[in-house]
Amino acid sequence: MAHNSQSSKSEAKVVGRRAGDVSAPAHRVEERHAPSGEVRTAQLGIISSFTLYSGGTQAICAILFALLAWPYMSPIPVIAWLTLIFGWTYMSARWLRQISLIRRTDQQSSTRILLATVDSALRAALWISLPIYATLSGVPFSLTLAGGLIVVVMIVSGISVAVIPVAVFAWIAILAGGFGFAIWHMSMPDANMQLAILGAVAGTSFVGFQLIARSWRHQINRAAVLSAKRADISLLLKEYEDRGAGWLWQIDQNFCFTYVSPRMAELLGTATYQLLGKSLPATLGNQTTLGDLLSQRHGFTNFELELDCGDTVRWVTLSGTPVIDPQGAFDGYRGVGLDITESKSSHNRLQHLANIDVLTGLPNRSRVRTLLNEALEKAIASNVPCAILFLDLDGFKPVNDTFGHPKGDAVLKTVSRRLGDAVSSRGTVGRIGGDEFAVVIGDAQSRKGVEDLAEKLIAIVGEPYQIDAIQIRIGLSIGCAFGPIDGQSVDDLVRKADLALYHAKAQGRGTFCHFDPQMQVEAEERVRLEHDMRQGIGSDQFSLMYQPLVDSHNQRVTGFEALLRWNHPTRGPISPAVFIPIAEESGLIDDLGNWVLNRACHDAANWPDDITVAVNVSPLQLVVPALPNSVESALKQAKISASKLEVEVTESVFMSSAGNAIDVLKRLRSIGVGIALDDFGTGYSSLGYLNKAVFHKLKIDGSFVREAGEREETVSIIKAIVMLANSFRLKITAEGVETPDDFNRMRDLGCHQLQGYLFGRPMPFDKTLEIVGSKWEHRLVG
Repeated sequence: MAHNSQSSKSEAKVVGRRAGDVSAPAHRVEERHAPSGEVRTAQLGIISSFTLYSGGTQAICAILFALLAWPYMSPIPVIAWLTLIFGWTYMSARWLRQISLIRRTDQQSSTRILLATVDSALRAALWISLPIYATLSGVPFSLTLAGGLIVVVMIVSGISVAVIPVAVFAWIAILAGGFGFAIWHMSMPDANMQLAILGAVAGTSFVGFQLIARSWRHQINRAAVLSAKRADISLLLKEYEDRGAGWLWQIDQNFCFTYVSPRMAELLGTATYQLLGKSLPATLGNQTTLGDLLSQRHGFTNFELELDCGDTVRWVTLSGTPVIDPQGAFDGYRGVGLDITESKSSHNRLQHLANIDVLTGLPNRSRVRTLLNEALEKAIASNVPCAILFLDLDGFKPVNDTFGHPKGDAVLKTVSRRLGDAVSSRGTVGRIGGDEFAVVIGDAQSRKGVEDLAEKLIAIVGEPYQIDAIQIRIGLSIGCAFGPIDGQSVDDLVRKADLALYHAKAQGRGTFCHFDPQMQVEAEERVRLEHDMRQGIGSDQFSLMYQPLVDSHNQRVTGFEALLRWNHPTRGPISPAVFIPIAEESGLIDDLGNWVLNRACHDAANWPDDITVAVNVSPLQLVVPALPNSVESALKQAKISASKLEVEVTESVFMSSAGNAIDVLKRLRSIGVGIALDDFGTGYSSLGYLNKAVFHKLKIDGSFVREAGEREETVSIIKAIVMLANSFRLKITAEGVETPDDFNRMRDLGCHQLQGYLFGRPMPFDKTLEIVGSKWEHRLVG
């Protein structure tokens, strides 16, 4: 087995005892030569150090030669020649200085050596050009003793480039060849003697320079050998110190030990000398993976191996660096090893705990993400889709609130067992937190199969739970996303499955939904609307419209229902059915509700005392104990009595946190605020709550009013509601009254108050001032 891990600090005594032994064998060390790149660096460095000497010598010689030529030649070529000499010498010295400003261990390219050689040749040619020109012009002053000595000094100054044999040869050859040509061209009586002397000077100079260059080269190589030896020791010690406690090892190009610490021999139960010359992979149990890794001839770090040491199994890590000889050939590895058995065991235990949900024993959120990532990678490679199912328990919070967390935990354990048994080998079940679970399915090629599994999970979770003689029922909603169809990353799939779960929860208990792209569009739209709503609350974007409430007997306006409207600055009017749920989900409903409450009370202060205002309150507002305080504050600021205000709630308030909501409603009723149960008969059964002495009014939903003219059964339902309300001494308001027939029918059935388009559509506040307290004479019926 092979993995990666971490290592710890090592003991210094191992390094101190064997530091000298781990370098390469002595006979091979002495044969080393500095790499050609380092030699070139040294050569250019030496030439650079001679720039002041060579430049000064050449400048002085040029000036002396110009003075010698001045009486015999036109000053223009002489001055031009001097200018070129000085310019070229300066630029050459500057270039050499610039390229030599690197570390000695860096390697110069061969191109720069070639440029240095060409530079030397061109400077020599430029310098000798004036003597040749003078000779060809018939002015033999250069052949005087003074001219000859100047040329000899120039030849000797070639020591500045002696470290590059080709450069110094070009320097001497061009100077001596040019001066020799001048001697030969003038055909002087002692020309042969002068040529011989010139040749002797050139030859001895070149030989001397070659000996100097060889000496320099020997010193460069010696320095390289010492530097490499120190580097070997330094690298091994650094490897040891960096990698941590353990042992040192070195192998040759055949992966056989050339050095190994005694500690490794002790671990393997053998003597150190018995390991030398043996193969590292074979010694560690014919580790094929290690052999393949070494064959790559690359450095490696913290390579984990499982060793069979007789009665025990040990874990070790190896870290190694390839050894490359001066010629660039692979020469083995050196590195460190560490026994990590104890830390490995601890790491495995911690890793297990880090990936498991303690309560249920299922994989936790982190592990589920890892499993999904593995399934997604396999799906992309095999073209067989995977799936992630997000499961959310319906109605679990009341279980915790009613029976306590111990019984809630018992339910969660039972749910996890049921899910595991149902999913079986089809996938992996995990708990991602609270009452949320997940199922990772590796092979989701059959969508029908995934849907069938989801329906099965919904069914088994919905079966009753018997906990300590208490029967508990909960539900399950599931959202699903398929990879890589719905997303090519874990985060994308998780987000898509979460959106699908959101839609499943919105459709009611026990629902399965798989992701649809339209869900993403709707989610983004909700985010944008939420942002716009935050900006718009308290501004003129929101307003209240009022619909009249009419007494069924005298047709007088007795109140108004406040209806919230949002006129978006760019989108125009947005339906409350769209933005109210967003406000509830985002937590904006409290701010929005308080604004509505304050505005409605402020407007109601302008109506007669007997005209009421009804305000709709979200179930989420009713779970906030501070709501009665907000109502009292709004009444106080508007300076109206509590009897002018009605709070309308829907039957959905009884689905969650009912006890809390009833307590808040009772506090509101004690203040004097009226409480109306809106849309009665369309939602969940709430008859038990009518006996709580909280409500003062029932509002019959408009769908009953519309159907009453066509279905006798609906009329019977309305009669039953009226009888029920009368038995509890509650007022009855019929919504959706749009025709005279609706009016007559609802009045005759016993409704006290009517509301609908027959009496007016929702209107702005200014319009209400025109009709408060008036009769609808032009619409009187019956």
